[in-house]
Amino acid sequence: MDRSRVAWRKSSRSGEGANCVEVAHADGLYLVRDSKNLEGPKLAFTAVEWRAFLVDLRSGDPH
Repeated sequence: MDRSRVAWRKSSRSGEGANCVEVAHADGLYLVRDSKNLEGPKLAFTAVEWRAFLVDLRSGDPH
């Protein structure tokens, strides 16, 4: 996968200059990167892992 052409997006709640993460969807994976370090490491999650993360996030589950 050529990740140089991935369309990254930042949360609309992050504001200008805010430190946050960016998310992209490519080749069936959800990718996450630090908005301050665009060339740094990226995390990759399957659709199942990403949905579980969102469920935990929305429920306030701290794990």
